[in-house]
Amino acid sequence: MIAMSDLNPTWRPQALRQVSSDFDTPSGFTPIRVVGMGGLTGMSADFIEPDIITNPSDWEDLVADLDQWGEVPDPATISNISSEWTSRGLVLQISAELEWIAEFLPWGSDGLLRTRSRNAPENSDAPTGGFFWNGRDVVILRRKVEEWESVESKLEKALAGDNLESCRILLEESGEALGRFHMSMSNIRDLPPDQKRWNSRNEKIEGLLRAHFIWRAPYTKEQPCTVTLLDVRFSDFNGKSIRIGPPRLSDALVPHDSEKPAIRDLASLVHDLSRIHHRVGSVFGLSELRSYLIEGWRKTAPEEWASDRAFYSHRGGLAIWEYEQCLMDVLEASANQSGAPQPAVKMLMYVKMYQKKMFNNRTFAALSFMAFFFGASSFINQFPPSVLEFMTSAICFVVGYLSFTTYKRMSPPPERPFMDV
Repeated sequence: MIAMSDLNPTWRPQALRQVSSDFDTPSGFTPIRVVGMGGLTGMSADFIEPDIITNPSDWEDLVADLDQWGEVPDPATISNISSEWTSRGLVLQISAELEWIAEFLPWGSDGLLRTRSRNAPENSDAPTGGFFWNGRDVVILRRKVEEWESVESKLEKALAGDNLESCRILLEESGEALGRFHMSMSNIRDLPPDQKRWNSRNEKIEGLLRAHFIWRAPYTKEQPCTVTLLDVRFSDFNGKSIRIGPPRLSDALVPHDSEKPAIRDLASLVHDLSRIHHRVGSVFGLSELRSYLIEGWRKTAPEEWASDRAFYSHRGGLAIWEYEQCLMDVLEASANQSGAPQPAVKMLMYVKMYQKKMFNNRTFAALSFMAFFFGASSFINQFPPSVLEFMTSAICFVVGYLSFTTYKRMSPPPERPFMDV
């Protein structure tokens, strides 16, 4: 029997080279370290991968040293195990008193997987339990359910069939389901924005990719840290139900060192819509489709998190998080040398133009500041002012107000993709 460490599973970055590793793992698992060479220098990731699992006794040995949480199958009742490789880790079909799905997490998680599962809205497809080791999530388990058609599949059919009404319903329902998840998470965590760490992670990804573009955002207080899904795809939705699953590869290549805002999950789903739209080649405008999804989310998400201020593009808004999604697509494609990921690469080509337009908009912000400054200075220095001096100050204040409102109106709306600058 060939050990898994001797193979090259699909979840390992195919373009990164395996090197010797000596970090600790639980018994039954092999430590795997991969690093980039040449143009991929700087990329690296640590995995823990299970040894071959072919029968119930292998499973029992494998979980013996792990800590359990929630509900998992009784090893004594397991009668059959079958395995499948996926891009995010080994998946087992376990037959016991009930049918179970076990998903291995080669690069662990952000440590909040149990919190997501225990506090997810009713009817969510969340893990019922799992195993962890030294605080690191290793396996999650869920009961097997009947096969269902994902929203991704339905959306592809609706786009291919030019059925705009079906697209609208699917997108709004998905947005509402995501918003309900965030509403439930807002009840347990609502922390100040962590813009320094958010920008630092983008900077690290840009460095690994040797990117010719740099984007930093100040963010707003309406984007607080909470418990997020980190990666959201339409394949995770079944009607109004949302699936809580394993993290994506980029989380191993550039691990998270802070929690994120809810709008980041929305950006993940909005970007997945762009992927599907590009793949299908739909005749519908992407902005219109994105607006359905965004408005669906705003109906059920916490009011402040879904406010106009939270979406204000001049302070990052949704756009900065979609930029991060594009970077992560390119990062994963580079690690696998799987070709240019579209539409991420195309969207990144327009980032400079997008930034330039917003920079030019600052002319009105500067004019507003100057007008308010001169108005206030004139009023204070000539107090009490004459009628003429009062009129001069008033005109400055009006010019300042009009310039500022013009600047705000020029902020790109969240439904507009980078390509439509």
